[in-house]
Amino acid sequence: MTQHDNDPAWPDHKPTALLVLADGTVLEGFGLGAEGHAVGEVCFNTAMTGYEEILTDPSYAGQLITFTFPHIGNVGTNEDDIETVNMAATPGARGVILRTAITNPSNYRATKHLDAWLKARGIIGLSGIDTRALTALIRSKGMPNAVIAHAKHGEFDLHGLKEEAREWPGLEGMDLVPMVTSGQRFTWDETPWLWEQGFGRQDKPEFNVVAIDYGIKRNILRLLAGVGCKVTVVPATTSSEDILAMKPDGVFLSNGPGDPAATGKYAVPVIQDVIKSGTPTFGICLGHQMLGLAVGAKTRKMHQGHHGANHPVKDETTGKVEITSMNHGFAVDEKTLPKGATQTHISLFDGSNCGIQLDGRPVFSVQYHPEASPGPRDSHYLFQRFADLMRQKKSA
Repeated sequence: MTQHDNDPAWPDHKPTALLVLADGTVLEGFGLGAEGHAVGEVCFNTAMTGYEEILTDPSYAGQLITFTFPHIGNVGTNEDDIETVNMAATPGARGVILRTAITNPSNYRATKHLDAWLKARGIIGLSGIDTRALTALIRSKGMPNAVIAHAKHGEFDLHGLKEEAREWPGLEGMDLVPMVTSGQRFTWDETPWLWEQGFGRQDKPEFNVVAIDYGIKRNILRLLAGVGCKVTVVPATTSSEDILAMKPDGVFLSNGPGDPAATGKYAVPVIQDVIKSGTPTFGICLGHQMLGLAVGAKTRKMHQGHHGANHPVKDETTGKVEITSMNHGFAVDEKTLPKGATQTHISLFDGSNCGIQLDGRPVFSVQYHPEASPGPRDSHYLFQRFADLMRQKKSA
């Protein structure tokens, strides 16, 4: 028996979500998460796990994430895996694009279905499109600007969505840190999660660290606490005078979203003052890029960026290769590194810069996310390296 289009038994598959690219391409799918629409840059992420951490990473502000792994949502969500510091805030990805519909969660840690979690956080989702084709498009043409839209009745102002996607200026030149930085100073003492114990507390800190919050992740703070740090987190616009007045043993430059050159207009002078003070300094991601700017290097927009949990990076100081987690659409141009700034890490995917250190100074940074655990803990040594520099400075 064959069913026809006019047969009432034939299911209605009217699209309830759209991805509208800036060039006018329209991809139809089925909505999930919050209703509404959001504009951003589309990137692809190759991670097979960690979608909750990815979706709450403030570095993804202004972006729409398409996951190359098809089974997203199958382990549900929980309260422990959120990366944004303010649990009530929603900085992070503006939208999520999936290949298949979300299945019911199957994990002992799950407390909520991903769809309900997305609704609660106001994140717009779309499923049912060919994410392999979208990824291929990004690889060949670069990361497009787009609008993601979800309406349960499938009614859209297509002309308006196309116009919004076309007119959005994109991330180049955009300072997104004000959207994600903390509004006031606070302290942090929570240490990393342990099996059957959960998170601990650092009650005997050895170091006083000031972390400049450009969009910092919770697990970075935990790992700093785990190597003996009492961490004071300060807003991104905090002056160098205020930072150094706290007499820190070390200063941490956090990850964050947007164009480092735009944020660097106010952040770079602060970083330069911290370097001049001789204070041990450690940067990650956006903090790494702005450290590069602070010493005279330049940054560049990447073609497709690095987003995933399977990126091989070589530590040129040891010869070891780490499997790393990455999330960046800008990079330090290694050709512009000045004398006195040594490249320490490189991507084995494309040879791009992934780390620098300043000769004769206790200052270093990496592009990737050593607090994530894809290796699983290949890169945790960097936090100990920071602690060792602070210890050496204190004993000098």
